[in-house]
Amino acid sequence: MTDFFAPCPRGLEKILTDELAAFGATQLVTTEGGVGFSGDWTLCYRVNLESRISSRVLWRVKETHYRTEQDIYKAVFDLQWPRWFNVSHTLRVNTTAIRCPLKSLEFITLLVKDAICDRFRAHCNERPSVDTLTPDVRIHVFIEDEKLMLYLDTSGEPLFKRGVRTHTNIAPIRENLAAGILRLSGWTPGTPLLDPMCGSGTFLIEAVQMALNIQPGIARHFAFEKLLNFDASKWEALRAQAIAAQIPPTPLEIYGSDLYGDALKTARRNLQEAGLSECVELKQANVLEIAAPADHGVLVANLPYGERMGELDELLALYPKLGDALKQKFGGWTAYLFTADRAILKKMRLSPSKRTPLFNGAIECRLLEYKIVSGSNR
Repeated sequence: MTDFFAPCPRGLEKILTDELAAFGATQLVTTEGGVGFSGDWTLCYRVNLESRISSRVLWRVKETHYRTEQDIYKAVFDLQWPRWFNVSHTLRVNTTAIRCPLKSLEFITLLVKDAICDRFRAHCNERPSVDTLTPDVRIHVFIEDEKLMLYLDTSGEPLFKRGVRTHTNIAPIRENLAAGILRLSGWTPGTPLLDPMCGSGTFLIEAVQMALNIQPGIARHFAFEKLLNFDASKWEALRAQAIAAQIPPTPLEIYGSDLYGDALKTARRNLQEAGLSECVELKQANVLEIAAPADHGVLVANLPYGERMGELDELLALYPKLGDALKQKFGGWTAYLFTADRAILKKMRLSPSKRTPLFNGAIECRLLEYKIVSGSNR
């Protein structure tokens, strides 16, 4: 059994824990911002391929205590790096810390890189090159007080980069956060779904992929393919199984609209390039004027930031009108509004039945649930 750690957007740890358990992960440990778990390498491949919530899958290669910078150098140098990747592979070291007693994280990053390169030089008289932009191998160093943890990144590019949404607009939402919001909403394929401020179509694409059983990582490559322990036959079998389980694209009860034609054009291009354009009904419309496409369903929206809607007072004027539009036109629906703006709670004239704290990167946000009863304030 191998130990791994999967980071995720803060607020989605419970959903990620459930997802990993469903994949067969064991020894699950939920912490703020991620979940530790154990499993074999087939599980690692599967989490990279199928997890809609993880940001990465990190292989923990060392956990130890240190007191000095020299202790860190020795802990890193002692590891068998040449057994895990080739000297021809480029590398990058990322360091994060909580309450680190040492003065410079930049120096620790340099120290770790030097220890790895020195290990290679001792092994084969060569050293790997550093590439900070597109490295073959990423090493993550995490320090908490006097505890040192070293990880090899099995994902490469973050897992929210699915390889399908190639065009974005202002204030996009990351794919794994969008998938988490859909899970929190309780939406299931077959239930009508509307995003009336769809932007580049992130919620729509995630929902379609869920409905058609398209695994989020099926269109991309991963860093584990470059590791020396990579089992190509197991990986190809997993991919073939995933492709065979996909449902062919078909019109779905998934609807998107946006006030802006440019945004809609971007969403349409993303859906077309993913081969999913027939699955979603798109139209240009004002969120305050759009009619419900069915008598019940889930409405989900990433509420716009000031720069997209205009001035802040214009945005504040939107909230009460939005509350009225939901009451008048969306009775029988449940709305999930994602926002970083606390003013909405007072301005909407609707009482949320649930408020879930979530983070969009470093920005603290809320997912507000509104169960809409026609013409009601509650």
